[in-house]
Amino acid sequence: MSATRTTVVSPLNPAQQEIIDRLRGTRDERPAYDAELRHHIRATLEHGTADAAAELGPNQTIFVSKSRLAGVHGCEERFVLDDFSWSIPAARGKVAHKAIEYALNVRESPVPLRLVDDALARLESNDDSFGQWLQGLDEIERAELRGEVNERVTQFLECFPSLPRSWRPGTEMAIRQDLHGGKIVLSGRVDLTIGVPDGLVAGKVIIDLKTGNPRAVHFDDLRFYALIETMRLGTPPLRLASYYLDQGTMHPEDVSEALLESAAKRTIDGVVKMIELEMLARPPRRSPSALCRWCPVLPNCTDGTSWLANRDDTSDDPRGGDDSNG
Repeated sequence: MSATRTTVVSPLNPAQQEIIDRLRGTRDERPAYDAELRHHIRATLEHGTADAAAELGPNQTIFVSKSRLAGVHGCEERFVLDDFSWSIPAARGKVAHKAIEYALNVRESPVPLRLVDDALARLESNDDSFGQWLQGLDEIERAELRGEVNERVTQFLECFPSLPRSWRPGTEMAIRQDLHGGKIVLSGRVDLTIGVPDGLVAGKVIIDLKTGNPRAVHFDDLRFYALIETMRLGTPPLRLASYYLDQGTMHPEDVSEALLESAAKRTIDGVVKMIELEMLARPPRRSPSALCRWCPVLPNCTDGTSWLANRDDTSDDPRGGDDSNG
């Protein structure tokens, strides 16, 4: 009689198992940090921004988010314009993040479209600019938004594993640190966190949910979060990861002191530029890129039109998909 082969069936599909394998690692792989690191980072940031902060009046505050940092390090003229308005492409990320927050916290098996409807209802009830924009949608526009968000939530549930409570998952977590007595405010809202540090041993993973093409700025966004988190807790995150919903792939990066130092330098440079442009009226510099295609000042921008005319680029949107959290 031939032997019977027993196959062990995993409750996770291969995409989900890959995420589990890449997220946390073993405790032996987790670095420990000096308790003075948080103070060193704060001192570095305050020293580097001291002259710029001194230009602010007693009631003036500069708010620094990942999106504003990305903007000021891009084309300064586009940054100064600051003509943001809600649209379906801008809104789908915000609604999807809320629906995914519900998916990770409801006790019953999550149903994507129900989560989307609940998220839309909650956001529409808010008395803010986004709630008012949602209230003004016609049925076709609402259906378009609903369908696109449902696609993203379905993609998340298909490829992202259920997280055990022992991993302490957190969603839409607001983080903030003030510099110079509140003259400079560093803030953000983290899509998803997993784990916690064990004293000075790193253990938290910070995840940003994206769609579209991976971009270098996505790593910069997460490093900015790591900087704030290190000052907030004293222990840096273990790992950062951008998770791309439409591709079902994760791009992780381990945190190190060198990474935090680099993030601090980028933040200092960005803060100084913001104060020069917004408070001291320094003329903005133009920095042409593929993003010029969507810039409202393009018709009157010779730098942008010339750059695009000399570029043979048929690639996808370089803006990198959904991202509504600052």
